[in-house]
Amino acid sequence: MKLDKALIVALALELLNEVGIDALSTRLLAQRLKVQQPALYWHFRNKRALLDAMNEEILRRGHDHRAPLPGESWQEFVRNNARSFRGALIAYRDGARVHAGTEADPGDLEHVERLLNFLREAGMPSVMAMRLLMIVGRYTVGCVLEEQAEYPAGPGRGAALDAKASGYPLLSQALADYRAGGHEALFESGLDLLIAGAQAGIAEPG
Repeated sequence: MKLDKALIVALALELLNEVGIDALSTRLLAQRLKVQQPALYWHFRNKRALLDAMNEEILRRGHDHRAPLPGESWQEFVRNNARSFRGALIAYRDGARVHAGTEADPGDLEHVERLLNFLREAGMPSVMAMRLLMIVGRYTVGCVLEEQAEYPAGPGRGAALDAKASGYPLLSQALADYRAGGHEALFESGLDLLIAGAQAGIAEPG
């Protein structure tokens, strides 16, 4: 079997779903590939380099709304882009932790420039546009981190908190709403607030 980066990354993602990021190691990966551990270092100098490559592959496979569609408003794009990003991360166990700490790919700079120009043409200053993209991205990673931290979800999770909150009518109502909608509904509500804030920023004089 010819060992190359694509094969290593594909198997690493399979292992990620099996054992999670904490148990994923180059030693375990080498065992699964039936090679000596040093053979991996020809392709990835350490685990961080491997995680960076895994992140790139996760996004390549699942993040399919990276650019605005014809006629798409900036609000629609920001929302759909965040949904696509979330979907890519959540498709893999600990996907958000794999992504966290990665740097932007220098090869993506032209793409980011086009996004900033798209937002600038919609009336958003370039600095504000960059902040919005970064804030929405980090918000999305944070939401997925929280959601994946519950893996695996246990029976009765949250029951004690809900029972205690029953004595607080406002909190009890809010918790019931959260339980009904779950992570996705909360994520969408947060996007609404971020987009509304950006709209208000554009509307401010000066």
